[in-house]
Amino acid sequence: MHTDICVIGNGTIGKTTALGLAQAGYRVSLLCPPPSPAAKAAAVSAAWDLRVYALNDVARDVLTSLKVWDALDADRVAPVDGMVVIGDGAHAGKIEFDAYGAHVAALAWIVEHRNLDQALDAALRFSRDVTLVTGSAAALHVEANLARVDLVDGSCLTAALVIGADGAHSWVRNHADIGIDYRPYDQRAVVSNFECSVAHQGVAYQWFTATEGIIALLPLAGQRVSLVWSAPDALAATLMSESPSQLAARLTALPDQPFGQLQPMQPERVQAIPLALIRAHQFVAPRIALLGDAAHAVHPLAGHGMNLGFGDVAALLRALSGDDASRDCGDARLLAAYARSRKEEVLMMQVATDGLQRLFSTQFEPLRIVRNLGLNLLNKLPVIKRRLMSHAAGGIK
Repeated sequence: MHTDICVIGNGTIGKTTALGLAQAGYRVSLLCPPPSPAAKAAAVSAAWDLRVYALNDVARDVLTSLKVWDALDADRVAPVDGMVVIGDGAHAGKIEFDAYGAHVAALAWIVEHRNLDQALDAALRFSRDVTLVTGSAAALHVEANLARVDLVDGSCLTAALVIGADGAHSWVRNHADIGIDYRPYDQRAVVSNFECSVAHQGVAYQWFTATEGIIALLPLAGQRVSLVWSAPDALAATLMSESPSQLAARLTALPDQPFGQLQPMQPERVQAIPLALIRAHQFVAPRIALLGDAAHAVHPLAGHGMNLGFGDVAALLRALSGDDASRDCGDARLLAAYARSRKEEVLMMQVATDGLQRLFSTQFEPLRIVRNLGLNLLNKLPVIKRRLMSHAAGGIK
């Protein structure tokens, strides 16, 4: 099969990329692995998904342009109208953000993975220029004017451009000989969902601690919250060995916790995901482009890993959009323009999240005092706060 572009990866970023490129006038093949029994069961489950994303305006705009945002189940999307960040220790600092102060409709929108995935799948079924291919890649060959992906079943896909949107352990990145810088955080993101006895009012809370990692409670639709606890490996193992009710009791006892008594949502489920910093040495290679976690992975403390991926999609669409239908979408100059447009934002986010993780993981008491004072000082500087919120929302002024 020959198409203009072959996208490898059936996650959120891969599907969004395929839809966007098809809308831009390209013929696209999307290579997806066969669905596992667990994935099939999850697709039809009515339970709340443990994976949630805090999507900013850039992500929302991309999904809106593809007519995916309005196809989401709106009853399971929660706007984040405010955020409170709390430091640690006896004199914990605090900083508060709100959408009104940032002059935006919402700081972010909390969307379940399954909700988004189902809306993307529905859009793909109606896209005439996207061909879904079920299979597993075996080899990648790049020639002067063409790239070829050989599949395990003996068939092959050819295209002018191959896009790797296949996650942190990217097959495309490895077979394109693109190296990475990899540093494990020795932490796991422990995720679960809870009912709360006090309404969250659309406000997310985050606790930075020196010994127990970073704890975030994000508002879900209704009187529910989603937990993302970036816990050191030893603590994560303890949390996973406890019952969800014991985990709820830990969260209920957090300082300044505003959600009242927390109870595990049914069915009771807890999951732990290893965390690491990943920097691809380059975003592109001849006839290859990397997007999403294949190009970069960041600490989840800011909730912007998925948003960086949507930024990649938007940048690639800009680089490949134009009126010249005969142009080569795998041209090195177009790919270089995409890579340049993403370098600064991705680097800034990686430096910021990595620096904050290091800053708040130290137990050096003088530094703990300084960082808490810094939070309190920043809370009294509305201009700087507004700039931070603007950047987090995707550059809205």
